[in-house]
Amino acid sequence: MSTTTELTETQSSIINIDELQNYGINVSDIQKLKLGGIYTVNTLLSVTRRNLCKLKGLSEIKVEKIKEAAGKIIQVGFIPATIQLNIRKKVYSLSTGSKQLDNILGGGIMTMSITEVFGEFRCGKTQMSHTLCVTTQLPRELGGAEGKVAYIDTEGTFRPERIKQIAEKYGLDPESCLDNVSYARALNSEHQMELVEKLGEELSTGEYKLIVVDSIMANFRVDYCGRGELNERQQKLNQHLFKLNRLAEEFNCAVFMTNQVQSDPGASSLFASADGRKPVGGHVLAHASATRILLRKGRGEERVAKLQDSPDMPERECVYIISESGITDSTE
Repeated sequence: MSTTTELTETQSSIINIDELQNYGINVSDIQKLKLGGIYTVNTLLSVTRRNLCKLKGLSEIKVEKIKEAAGKIIQVGFIPATIQLNIRKKVYSLSTGSKQLDNILGGGIMTMSITEVFGEFRCGKTQMSHTLCVTTQLPRELGGAEGKVAYIDTEGTFRPERIKQIAEKYGLDPESCLDNVSYARALNSEHQMELVEKLGEELSTGEYKLIVVDSIMANFRVDYCGRGELNERQQKLNQHLFKLNRLAEEFNCAVFMTNQVQSDPGASSLFASADGRKPVGGHVLAHASATRILLRKGRGEERVAKLQDSPDMPERECVYIISESGITDSTE
């Protein structure tokens, strides 16, 4: 095996932060990193020296020593695109519950990236979130990942009884399904960001395959009001989304976010829908989301999903239904 391949395999694997002990870093400094939400060498390398110095008890000299040790474990730099292709082959998809929707998405909700669904109230955003909590636990051959889910609820719309209903449809044990969903109610935007910072410890176990944030902008819209605070809001949001994206790439898990919409009478936005509504969050959120899906109501229980942005698939739409057992195809 070539040295380049060995380095690449090290880069694509999750290396626990405790490995730093073998390179002269003491346990107390490693504990300080963990208190700062850093649990792997991969995460450590993505954090700037400036931000590491903000952690209590870490001086510039210590930070430099820690960075040097991390660089010996994982060497980052240019690699052949063929090696990156091999890393990308590890990406897999999580079924939404609808074969038609999975088809337009190229298989389902993809790992190593952020997927955003937006639409007006009662269009089925939270229902899709609940369905994914169950399908993620299915075997790979059935569109799942046999993994756990981390669910951040910002609007108080999470319903464990819905998880049990959907689990019964898929023939899974309802209680086991609930045990495999780690739930947190985000009280404000600051708390929401702290919850994501703490996710590194759970994700480092390799058991978690999906992170759900329902919804991404609710707390930010409340905590930052008016144009005067818009700049600060977007800066905080950008940091939050960067962390989520890093988690998705580092741990090969999927990040699924729901988002609200706002009226745009002029429909001048590039991302506005036909009815003049556009997702909140502006360009910061638009750039962070690899895949964006517009949901709207159809007839009865029917919902229409339109793939608006994807790096892999063309713009298309499909129809599915929401039933007691979650999301299914309209033909079922």
